[in-house]
Amino acid sequence: MGRKSKVIILTDAEQSALEQGYKGKGSFVFSQRCQMLLLKSQGRSSKEIASILGTNLLSVNQWVQRYEKQGIEGLKTKEGQGRKPILDKVQDEALVKAAVKAERQRLKLAKAELEAALGKAFSVRTLKRFLKNLSADGSESA
Repeated sequence: MGRKSKVIILTDAEQSALEQGYKGKGSFVFSQRCQMLLLKSQGRSSKEIASILGTNLLSVNQWVQRYEKQGIEGLKTKEGQGRKPILDKVQDEALVKAAVKAERQRLKLAKAELEAALGKAFSVRTLKRFLKNLSADGSESA
């Protein structure tokens, strides 16, 4: 006979917070983690949850443990995870704006100038994405 599945008992507030996280407009991974906990509170096994969500058993157990220690905040992806940006808003913004302003119609030339000045290699697509993010943040693009 196998081990008994661990059931998480949630308060009404915890249940509603997890449901809101699952149905909310946050990131997909946060939504999936909330769904893991909701399924676990229904008495489902970690193996069953892993097959439903297309993940592995270890991930389910780790997120359950993290939730027990840190609550719903523990389900969010920590700052600093993932790939670091090539261009930094604080350090490179002024230089990028100046280069793009000088070569407004030819981003390839602006990119080459920036690569030489910054000592970083990047694509024109990265430069366009950086400029788009600057304008989305309310900064005036060049």
